[in-house]
Amino acid sequence: MFSITSARYFYYCNPTDMRKSFDGLCGLVSVGLGENPMSGDIFIFINKPRNRIKLLRWENGGFVLFYKRLESGTFELPEKNLPGLGQMLDYGELVMLITGISMKNARKRVRFS
Repeated sequence: MFSITSARYFYYCNPTDMRKSFDGLCGLVSVGLGENPMSGDIFIFINKPRNRIKLLRWENGGFVLFYKRLESGTFELPEKNLPGLGQMLDYGELVMLITGISMKNARKRVRFS
């Protein structure tokens, strides 16, 4: 069962060809991000027109791919805060990205940890 909770989330910052499947996306993860695609983390890819998104995750027995295509509108790209091809997101940012909530005006309040 595909689960997006309790993992690290890596966003691949370059536009991705959505014809890529499991092996092509694994290549982007290992070469572009320098991460292990079989780590159990979730890797996020968005195409150039920003109307399609893929999430790749390794679960017991194989890879799982989540794919969403918007009929209208676009996905808002997260602000890039570090140099390189990848950026870590937290669960809240991932949910806002997928559901279409703008991250520009959202602010995270200070919490005790």
